[in-house]
Amino acid sequence: MRWPWGRPRMDAFAGLADVPVADGDGGVSGVFLGTSSVLLRDGGTALLTDGFFTRPGWLRVGLGRIAPDREVIDACLRRAGIGHAGSLAAVICVHSHYDHAMDAPVIAERLGAKLVGSHSSANIGRGHGLPEEALRTVEDGETVRFGDFEVTFVVGVHCPGDLAPGVIDAPLSPPARARAYRTGEAYSVFFRHPLGTVLVHGSAGFVPGRLDGHRADIVYLGIGQLGKQDDDYRRRYWAETVRATGAEVVIPIHWDDFTTPLLTAPLRPFPYFADDVAVSMRFLVEQSRRDGVRLVLPTLWRETVLLPAR
Repeated sequence: MRWPWGRPRMDAFAGLADVPVADGDGGVSGVFLGTSSVLLRDGGTALLTDGFFTRPGWLRVGLGRIAPDREVIDACLRRAGIGHAGSLAAVICVHSHYDHAMDAPVIAERLGAKLVGSHSSANIGRGHGLPEEALRTVEDGETVRFGDFEVTFVVGVHCPGDLAPGVIDAPLSPPARARAYRTGEAYSVFFRHPLGTVLVHGSAGFVPGRLDGHRADIVYLGIGQLGKQDDDYRRRYWAETVRATGAEVVIPIHWDDFTTPLLTAPLRPFPYFADDVAVSMRFLVEQSRRDGVRLVLPTLWRETVLLPAR
């Protein structure tokens, strides 16, 4: 019997991590910062999804109360190259679970950025003490412009097995129980730029036909708990996200154990009791080869070219 706290080996997928490093050519670059935190920038504007850096351990998440660790957040922002005020235009929450939105108000405050997302995410910001002018709530299909980026929010669903469903209907102040950070709206977020389009799809859920008509060159694809679903679900998930958008590159995210510190340890996959990341990765390899899609396993902190300058 497999030990629940054991983890799959990722060695077989190491070759997928060979990606070009950004060289300041004026294109759009991306930096993977763990979980579904992705930093996108084009030389003029920087945008961050989620920005979850505190990463409390399993015991505290399950039995205690959690709160942002400001020292860890500051150190991670410096490591990502956005440690000073004005370096970030917006923090965009793909939904409002703690591993997506808990640290977002601290980052927005530190850097003078907008906190963008659902009404639930806004209530996390209010609980932190952010003023209303620092909050931007968005509705399904709404587009917000930041520099040359047009950011469109498409409401979908969280993956099966949501442990904290519902909405946050009042300001939420930490420390709080992990399950107090309820889902709110789960967005697929399209970052349209003159050089192309990047989709950040942070949760392995889908609504049939929801992304039809939306195109993307690159998809940051959430695969958390995808290994616990059956083959039919995985095939439909790929069809409704990657194939539906016509993406040519897929970058898996939300596969790493988000209780592992970012600054002092390498990324590692979830333990088996939470997911089977190797099952998900083998599926992605098979589907990407069949459809002629490039599959790239992101490297923590590495800034890579997504959309080269023309």
